[in-house]
Amino acid sequence: MAIRPPQTSSQRIHKTSSRPTKQQSNNESQTGRIVKALSGYYYVRPLDAASDEQPIQCRARGIFKKRGESPLVGDVVEFEETENGEGAVNSISARSSELIRPPVANIDLAVLVFSVTEPTLNLQLLDKFLVHIEHARIDAVLCLSKQDLTEEGEETEEARTALNDVLRIYEPIGYEVLVTSSKQGEGTSALSERLKGHLAVFAGQSGVGKSSLLNALVPGLTLETNEISNRLGRGKHTTRHVELIDIGGGYVADTPGFSQLDFAELGIEELGSCFREMQQLSASCKFRGCTHLHEPDCAVRAALEQGEIAPSRYNNYEIFMAEMKEKKRRY
Repeated sequence: MAIRPPQTSSQRIHKTSSRPTKQQSNNESQTGRIVKALSGYYYVRPLDAASDEQPIQCRARGIFKKRGESPLVGDVVEFEETENGEGAVNSISARSSELIRPPVANIDLAVLVFSVTEPTLNLQLLDKFLVHIEHARIDAVLCLSKQDLTEEGEETEEARTALNDVLRIYEPIGYEVLVTSSKQGEGTSALSERLKGHLAVFAGQSGVGKSSLLNALVPGLTLETNEISNRLGRGKHTTRHVELIDIGGGYVADTPGFSQLDFAELGIEELGSCFREMQQLSASCKFRGCTHLHEPDCAVRAALEQGEIAPSRYNNYEIFMAEMKEKKRRY
């Protein structure tokens, strides 16, 4: 998942002129949100429209291409209906956040979905997602799927251990953890309530049941799902484009599973601030800019020795730091 941090005022997207041009109709400008982008079309739902109202198929004005800008799913835009029953996007409002992969704007909540088993829960991948989400200053909820496998199946012990590990490590540092089972219908009502009023993205390890969760959240929704391949340990990418799904009071962007993340947009000095427990302790380190690796009187390493920081979190921090330094040397 590549993330572009929130824009400063100098970086915000400029709105196009509202003055009609030769190509524009005289229809009144409306405000809406792009809920789907496909084959050069942007599907815009007016902000005051009912949830069951069909979005308006729009093209973007040529001015965006000239500026090197592109509307994204999630954008709040000014648009107008044209004579052929379609519409034209005239301007884009400033974005509060922007994800590059998947390309979606204004996300304010990330639901990181990991299964308790099948596939085995990967704490390193979970921490990597959290680093990117913290860097983008987006709130995160950890959603553990397939709770039913803690009670039945061949990997019940692994599933119970994974569930307990996540609750033990992440709740004390401020992350909300929701436990769900699409098969049993457990936890879906709590998740639905948490999503209200938000524009959320579902992300996480491949094959963990993100589409199954969304199908459980929205009656009648039939997102394509595939059975996990135990041999490969990964799911097939069944989501082919980004689309906002109206869940009644909020939107969710369903995105393909991710197997690799990089730190291209993240500086080495920023990594520690993306671990909540380290950010809180860094002010107590002896040296400003402490990397928490080798400096004396490091508050983070002292907390680690006292058992106040989970070893898995610190180990993953070391791994990410080494990965970033290697990439910096390479390029």
